[in-house]
Amino acid sequence: MTTNNEHLNHLRKQMKQHGLAAFITTGSDAHGSEYFADHWKEMEWVSGFTGEAGTALITLNDAFIWTDSRYYLQAGIELANSGFELMRDGELTTPTIPQYLYSHLHNGDIVGINAELFSCNAFGAIRNELAEFGIQLQSSDLIGQLWKDRPQIPTNTLYAYDEKYAGQSVADKLALVRKDMKARRADCYVTSALDEIAWLLNIRGTDVEFNPVVISFVVLDMESCTLFVTPEKITPEAIQYFVKNKIGVGDYNHIYQALRRIETDKTILFDGSKLNEALYEALPQDCKKLNQQSPIMVPKAKKNAVELDGERRAMVKDGVALTRFFMWIERTIGKERLTEYDLGVKLHEFRAEQENFVEESFGTIAGYMGNGAIVHYSASKEGSSVVEPHGMLLVDSGGQYLDGTTDITRTICLDTPTEQMKHDYTLVLKGHLALGRAKFPYGTRGAQLDALARQFLWQEGLSYGHGTGHGVGHFLSCHEGPQNIRLNENPAILEIGMIVSNEPGLYRTDKWGIRIENLVTVVPAETTEFGEFLKFETLTLFPYDTRLIDKSMLSADDIEWVNNYQQRVFDTISPLLNEEEKAWLKDKCSKI
Repeated sequence: MTTNNEHLNHLRKQMKQHGLAAFITTGSDAHGSEYFADHWKEMEWVSGFTGEAGTALITLNDAFIWTDSRYYLQAGIELANSGFELMRDGELTTPTIPQYLYSHLHNGDIVGINAELFSCNAFGAIRNELAEFGIQLQSSDLIGQLWKDRPQIPTNTLYAYDEKYAGQSVADKLALVRKDMKARRADCYVTSALDEIAWLLNIRGTDVEFNPVVISFVVLDMESCTLFVTPEKITPEAIQYFVKNKIGVGDYNHIYQALRRIETDKTILFDGSKLNEALYEALPQDCKKLNQQSPIMVPKAKKNAVELDGERRAMVKDGVALTRFFMWIERTIGKERLTEYDLGVKLHEFRAEQENFVEESFGTIAGYMGNGAIVHYSASKEGSSVVEPHGMLLVDSGGQYLDGTTDITRTICLDTPTEQMKHDYTLVLKGHLALGRAKFPYGTRGAQLDALARQFLWQEGLSYGHGTGHGVGHFLSCHEGPQNIRLNENPAILEIGMIVSNEPGLYRTDKWGIRIENLVTVVPAETTEFGEFLKFETLTLFPYDTRLIDKSMLSADDIEWVNNYQQRVFDTISPLLNEEEKAWLKDKCSKI
């Protein structure tokens, strides 16, 4: 394939020099992060695709990006004239990368892969599939050799996260994890997951956009805990903090040597879904290795009382900011030229006025009309659509406060909605309400609840391609595991204190997108002779657009819940508003 993509052309020359028939890289970093520093954006460097999830496969003649339904429309636009074709991951007719390779390569061919960007589980799965057809997988850092102006790994200073927000001391967290390690008969635990490290050591940083984490590694054993981090990140205050909490410090680049020096009679625990292949290969061969779920994941996901109180405070602040934002839209649109990009800038300003606001929890999605159908749409400063005083607008946004992390989506109509708009919106709302009101026995998994949100869409032959709910961190990652609510089976159960989103949607290409999202937390419901039952407490505080609701489609329980919620929003938010803002919110919180 002839292409003007110079990066792709240079990569193919390198592949030939190294005897590679294909090369694989992905949208991730050495820590398996969703959002990551520019240093690791190899997939974007070679293809131009900026989506948050995807994998690039380059052969000597063809090039592809595999990405899921959230990015189909975006990828179709960004990959035009790039030399790359879109592979619609998740569709039945789309081959996996190994399937494509063994149908196009030959026995004895070698495939290069950047082992630093793939978990050891993912690396092993690809290696084993290819081996069945005589194709070899080889660790190759080709792009690192070509990317001459590659950004450096950030060296921003880290800071301690106050226990008054975290709700638990470092000592208690270390003891909790060591107790788990002892039960598994593990001598040490190795983690590269940035949110785990931030939670465990009560530290935060500014290395990664949207996630207040510190680029680092941790090796924890029964006597010591060592943080491997770039020395420039360490302030005198941080040194005092580490001494106080008995945390050792090593150089970020020395993690490989440290792993190789682990005594061979030790049992090493690691989470193979997170630890990258390059780190795994550094572990001594003679050590016993336990590839099991992280001992930090579930405790981090089960928020303590202090964290949940913080989340509730953050939701109130978010409600104030959103009230001012949507009121501003309503009073400005049609009078001034507003683009989707302008909306994101203005929403940031309103959130930044709130106490303890740090940054956004992800890039604001402001999709007008057809752009709202692009699930993870990103409006650029140049070329984003002008928002007119008619049609539909979807705004998905969130904030990082010291108190907690928020994530909310509201879809509004900017004039009188059509019957089709109202019908679509109400179908989504009915699923949103059914999930939000669910009661379920302890031990329930997210996949068992997902159909509650989709049922009304399915009855009309409609659906959506993304998950219904993702876990949410506490002043950490907006997307965290192990919990989620989606069609794919996930063995993680929903436990008290976990926070998940409730966000069904419906997307009509080139017309509009509808998504309604609240964050909810799992709380006790009741205990009966049949066991312990749980339910959701809705945390998010902002009204629905009642103009888009077809009341005739709702049940009496639906109507009662919406009216009670709207009243709760007004009662909670209004004391923090001026009279003009109160009047606006009262109108938006009116009963249906």
